[in-house]
This record gives sequence, C-alpha cells and structure tokens, in this order.
Amino acid sequence: MALSWLERVELLLYGAAFICGIVSAAALAVAQGEFEGHCILYGDVSYNSTEKAFTFSAFSNLSLCYFVSVISLFIALYCFCIMLFWIYVSCIDEVTRGIQWLNISMVISVLILFFLLVSACILRVGMNILCDSITGTKKVQKCLEAQQSSWILPYKGSRFYTNLYSAQSAAWVNFFFWIVVVVLLSVQKRLASSGPAPFQPLAGSDPEWATGETDAIIGPRRS
Repeated sequence: MALSWLERVELLLYGAAFICGIVSAAALAVAQGEFEGHCILYGDVSYNSTEKAFTFSAFSNLSLCYFVSVISLFIALYCFCIMLFWIYVSCIDEVTRGIQWLNISMVISVLILFFLLVSACILRVGMNILCDSITGTKKVQKCLEAQQSSWILPYKGSRFYTNLYSAQSAAWVNFFFWIVVVVLLSVQKRLASSGPAPFQPLAGSDPEWATGETDAIIGPRRS
C-alpha cells in the first residue's frame, strides 16, 4: 500500500517522538546516576560550609522519576511498534486503515498527550524547585553554576542541570509532536468519512430489488 503524504508525515513524527522519548528517559537516568540513583526532582539542597560543597538534604520519592521514565520509554516503544507496522504495511497492498483504527489511534494519542503533559510538568516544576533550593543557598546565582561547584561525595553533579534540561526539553518537544499527530489523525478521519460509501448489496425489501432484479429474471408481473 502506497502511503499518502499525511501518513508519511505521521510516520516521520513517530520517529521523532521515539527519539524524544529515549532522550528524555536517558537524560533523567544519567542525572539520577550522578546522585547514587536518587530522584533529585523537587529535592532540597544545602551548602556545607566546612566541606565548601553542595549536598542534598532531602530527595523526592523514586516513584516520581520512575513515572517520568516509564512514560517516556512506553511512548518510545509504542512509536517503534507503529513504525514497524507502517513499514510492513507499505510493502503490501491488502491492508488499509479504516475509520475504526483511526478512532483507536486517536484515543491512544490523546492518552499519550495527557501523560506527556503530566510528565513534562513534573520535570519542569521539579527542576524549578530544585534550582530554587540551590540558589537559595546564596552560593551561586544560577542553577547552572552549581555544575561547576563541588559536591560532597559520593555525589558528583557535574552535568545534572544539563541532563535535567535535556529531559524536560525532550518531553515538551515530544508533546508538541503528538499534538500534530492528533491533528493529522483528525484530518485523515475526516477524509475517510467523506469518501465514497462502501458497496452494500440490495435487500429483498428494497424497491430496486423488487422491480428491477425480479423483472430481469422472471419477467414483468401481469395484473
């Protein structure tokens, strides 16, 4: 089946969303790795004057970071499966996507949009609270400067801000991609609905069947 230009754009968006999901999950995982696997979103940072280094007074629940990572990986997996399906479909002629599958795709896409919005907001708000805690120590003016500062071992923090920013940016870009996907699915559904109606054989109660088909077989009725 030759893909239409709408389906080709949709396929490209799935590929871009796959990359965004992987980047978001990987960047968050690397940021956690710098702090012994703890979730630093919404964390509380203090400054140790004796060691002249930053340290964490409190971490957030690990389930918070796991939620963001799982959502990102699930979306990436879904996009990968969809891409494989479309590559397979493009090689054969028998398979077409009807309105029913478009409706299912739209429902899944809207759910993905919702969870992406939640994940992106968690990353944004959690990172802002973390940075407010860092700048609240009065040792740095910007959160980015804490990457060049010392951290009490075993914490490193050499790229925590860059990784969190990458995870947040990838989540918001992914959210935008899925908005476009929903729009494309809506357009395809409208085009499919406005197409020619499928062929339906005449029933015995239809006037055309009673007057046309029977006359052609047994001849016109005599009164």
